[in-house]
Amino acid sequence: MKVLVAVKRVVDYNVKVRPKADGSNVELANVKMSINPFCEIAVEEAVRLKEKGVATEIVAVSIGPKACQEQLRTALALGADRAIQVEAEGELEPLAIAKLLNGIVAEEKPELVVMGKQSIDGDNNQTGQMLAALAGMPQGTFASEVAVEDGSVAVTREIDGGLQTVKLTLPAVVTTDLRLNEPRYASLPNIMKAKRKPLDVKTPGDYGVDTATRVSLVSVEPPAERKEGIKVADVAELVDKLKNEAKVI
Repeated sequence: MKVLVAVKRVVDYNVKVRPKADGSNVELANVKMSINPFCEIAVEEAVRLKEKGVATEIVAVSIGPKACQEQLRTALALGADRAIQVEAEGELEPLAIAKLLNGIVAEEKPELVVMGKQSIDGDNNQTGQMLAALAGMPQGTFASEVAVEDGSVAVTREIDGGLQTVKLTLPAVVTTDLRLNEPRYASLPNIMKAKRKPLDVKTPGDYGVDTATRVSLVSVEPPAERKEGIKVADVAELVDKLKNEAKVI
């Protein structure tokens, strides 16, 4: 079974992001970039399926500038067999990314597409659902458990008050949540081997997709700083302050 895994290049989750001085966007100069954490979980799940003998080939895909090859090499070091980069500059919106992924799905014909439920920069949580609709595949989102057997995949997700499991006929799209697994670290030998694994470079034109943005970014600014809290002597003082200062009661 061929598994396609989408990988996005984002600001490392340990970095405290800052807006540019002119407020035009987020400052990315000299900032550490990494695989989106949810995508890293998707890669780990695909590798585990291969280790179980369920998956026979893992293809990692990333869409963005040439620099995202760094994240694809990381995915190759973690266990992917080959990679595809769709080289595109500028801001890419979820629908354009979903259309490009749909073009790759039509070309590669994977039986399972695994991707993060959302990226930690855009936070949109849209691409997986859009891809499923475009490709005509069933979807299982926010997966906390994945089980593949007999031409289907059972996807379990956490909901209010318990768990919900859906059974999808393959091929299908699955988006991953944090509880699905804990990604491994790439070993040095595997990092070296990843440099020799195939990485194809495509363009949006290869899939006939227009990546022009339809949404303009007005400005980026940090959130307002929270005021320092105070301690009150007793409940009576608390009620007084809520009533006469905060005016919330």
